[in-house]
Parts: sequence; C-alpha cells; structure tokens
Amino acid sequence: MAESQAVLLLKKQLRELSKCPVDGFSAGLVDDSNIFEWQVTIIGPPETLYEGGFFNARLTFPKDYPNSPPTCRFTSEMWHPNVYPDGRVCISILHNPGDDPNGYETAAERWSPVHTVETIMISIISMLSSPNDESPANIDAAKEWRENQEAFKKKQAVLASALTQMPGFPHEHSQQATSQAGWQQHQALGA
Repeated sequence: MAESQAVLLLKKQLRELSKCPVDGFSAGLVDDSNIFEWQVTIIGPPETLYEGGFFNARLTFPKDYPNSPPTCRFTSEMWHPNVYPDGRVCISILHNPGDDPNGYETAAERWSPVHTVETIMISIISMLSSPNDESPANIDAAKEWRENQEAFKKKQAVLASALTQMPGFPHEHSQQATSQAGWQQHQALGA
C-alpha cells in the first residue's frame, strides 16, 4: 500500500530536522510506529521569561496534513497568555485555513499547507518571546501579564527553573537535546 502524502511529507521533515537541527528546539517521534505524533522540546529563548527552561510539547498531525494544521499541546507546565490551561497552544498558524469566524485573524495569518514543523516551532518560540494578550487562551495569565508583570515574571521564573533539566531524562540526554537545538548547556541554563 502506498504511503499517503502526509506520511511522506512528515518523514521528509523529520529527516531534514535530523540532518540539520534548528536552533531553539529538538523534535522526534513519540513512537517510531506513528509518524503523526511528535515530541518536541523547546529551549526557552534567550532574554525572555522562559530562558533556560526545557518545555516539552506534543505535535499531533491530522491524516490530511498539510491541508489541515497539527495541534500543539505543552506537556510541561506553561504559564502564558497564548497557552490554554490544558497546554494547548493558541497561535494563528495553527488555526484552520480560511477566514476567522470571530473576525480577529486574516486568512493570511492562519494555517497554510506551506508551513512545516520548523515554521510552526519558530512561531511558538516567537510566541514565548512576545505574548499576544489581545486574544488570550489563558485569561488569568493574560490578565496577570497586563496588570502585574512582576507576579507573572515570578510565576514563570519558578516554572522555568523547575524545567532546567528535561523531565524524565538523565542529565546527559538534556545536554544532548540542548546541543541538537543549537545551544551550549551553559547558555541554555543561564550559567
């Protein structure tokens, strides 16, 4: 049986990311038998509240990828205006293509089949650097971000410091993921 367009494309993107890692994140399959479920680790971007933390997330791709967007859900605890309390990421490029029924986003800002795992992850890293509190997924985080940035910073600092080693991974695996994501361990951990 021939492999679907989605399977072929996801295999290609995984191969490319393995050969040429991109700064700021590492990605791989949750289970080698399921190309539609990816585990990603984002290294908190420098000079942000997330700096030095390792943030794990799952990318789940639909069978009709790239015609429909994947979903992304943080499995690490995340305090951010654009991340729902259950970890789901809310950014424009992960919203179904076409016009926004709420009128907030233009069709050009939403999902397009030209997006890749790399462009998705770069958008999520950018989201960590610049939260959008005008259209929040987490109202409490957005309110705190707008009204009491010191409290927001303290809460996020506690979370980031707890995540300076990748949960469930020995220290050397954390170092390997950091290296694959284009960072030196001392940079990622702020040492």
